[in-house]
Amino acid sequence: MYKLLFVLFFTLSFFGQESEIKIAETFQNHLNKEYADSLTSPLMAEDLVHFKGLDFYPITSDYVVSAKFVITKKEKPFKMKTSTARTPMYKKYGTLYFELEGKQLQLNVYQNIELSKKPGFKDYLFLPFSDLTNGKESYIGGRYIDFRIPKSDTVILNFNLAYNPYCAYNYKYSCPIVPLENDLDVAIKSGVKKFHD
Repeated sequence: MYKLLFVLFFTLSFFGQESEIKIAETFQNHLNKEYADSLTSPLMAEDLVHFKGLDFYPITSDYVVSAKFVITKKEKPFKMKTSTARTPMYKKYGTLYFELEGKQLQLNVYQNIELSKKPGFKDYLFLPFSDLTNGKESYIGGRYIDFRIPKSDTVILNFNLAYNPYCAYNYKYSCPIVPLENDLDVAIKSGVKKFHD
């Protein structure tokens, strides 16, 4: 999975000069190819046979926002809860402050301690979130966005890049549970929808 994320980051970096819409299109195409490939797909065998593509919200600039990024200092590592007994060590790395639908919102981003030691992931950050679409149009357990450590205090937060944890497709995976502090009181109609009705 981490190898695939590295490939994805390279792809997104390559298209960095393109619009956020183009980045989202590239991301979604990559995700569909990954899930359709039996060697990289998290899907169960019976689902892979009939897989035609993930269900996405329409790509829109409405959910591409400018956010202020504030690094948190002296944060102690903690055990993040997952869908299994596994408790990987994370630390809160920073907070994103932004406005959406007239509301002032914030999301914390985290760093996986063990993953940060692997080649290509020193600056990888993890952004899990939940919102008012969960359990309705999107996966009940929330969604994720991958991040790199920003080079400035202003970043683009593109919710079109939101994807489901592997647990949404296959019970054998162990996935981080979205912290309560990252529950948004808005409906993020962007990114991947839920897999099964």
